[in-house]
Amino acid sequence: MDVRDRWPRDRGLGRRNWPLLLIPLALIVLITVVGIRSPADVHLGPLLVIAPAVTLSFAGPKTTAAIGALAVAAHVIIAVFHGGLTTSNHVAQIGGLAVLSALIVLFAVVRDRHSRQLARAQSVAEAAQQALLRPLPERIGPLQIATVYLAAEDETHIGGDLFTATRTDATGADAGTRIMIGDVRGKGLAAVGEAALLLRAFRLVAASCRDLADLAGILDRHVDRYLVDFADSGDETGEHFVTALLLEIPDDGPVARLTNCGHPPPLVLRADGVTPLDGAEPAPPLGVQSRVGGAHTDWAFPFLGDDTLLLYTDGVTEARNGDGTFYPLPERAARWTAATPEALVEHLRRDLLAYCGGRLGDDAALLAVRRASTPAADEPPASSVGDGAEA
Repeated sequence: MDVRDRWPRDRGLGRRNWPLLLIPLALIVLITVVGIRSPADVHLGPLLVIAPAVTLSFAGPKTTAAIGALAVAAHVIIAVFHGGLTTSNHVAQIGGLAVLSALIVLFAVVRDRHSRQLARAQSVAEAAQQALLRPLPERIGPLQIATVYLAAEDETHIGGDLFTATRTDATGADAGTRIMIGDVRGKGLAAVGEAALLLRAFRLVAASCRDLADLAGILDRHVDRYLVDFADSGDETGEHFVTALLLEIPDDGPVARLTNCGHPPPLVLRADGVTPLDGAEPAPPLGVQSRVGGAHTDWAFPFLGDDTLLLYTDGVTEARNGDGTFYPLPERAARWTAATPEALVEHLRRDLLAYCGGRLGDDAALLAVRRASTPAADEPPASSVGDGAEA
């Protein structure tokens, strides 16, 4: 998106805002008429400064300057009917109004300049997001997938929450899809760098790895190598790690496999309720196995045609309401067990925002997966088909 589309040079006078211009114009006319009809010892001219001040709230420097000039001209008219322009009182009032109007216009210039700088920064962040973090398609092989990302801050576009998927290299009965959702511990550029590293590594090796345990081991070595390389950068890399959940869903067969690297367990939504998949023994997060030990293992579980898998980051379950109570994700998700993946994540998005009053304490991501009732006409190639991440 072009920055000029976000913040035009004379901000605010679009078609919707033109009627607002009637407010300062009406104030100028009203104050001028009342000022002319008032006694000579009643001075209403200084009130004209309200007009450019009001204009500043919805218009840019040019329009604000024009209203300020009209206000000064109106004060001159009032002065003509109240003793003339040569009186020291009127000269002081008109001069003061002109100075205040100029200051208001200067403030409008500074405000719009800062707004354009912010828009440029946001445009760069969006461009980086599009280049690095592509959205997941609605269909991957026989799977329906829907995702949603909620940023804790309105200005944030990229960061440590991530998700991605790929088709495996196997064909026939062994063909399938591998999915990853993760959460980088940390914030800022360091979190973005680790998220980018993990996504890049997943794209390169996920399709051809023997199994999820092997994939988790490779990803762990990539993250650990990254942290070692930047150990002397002054950053607290020893405190950095990535929780991740790796999921493999074969095209044929009512099962799926997962490897949990310190991530919240997914939920299975069925007609009879919601079940957390906490039977798998979690391995250490990626990037710390070399320091704390532990092994990555995969775990098989039933995944039937009517089941929906819900993956999420801890920003969802750690969201709090006004009383400080955590968001009860399993309980809330049970309301929409029959919903499609797209409808499910949309229901949860609205419910989560309503629960925490529209403000999250951390970034949050949701990913829902269900087997499609009919196969896709064109399956993606055996490569990474998309990913998403924000923060």
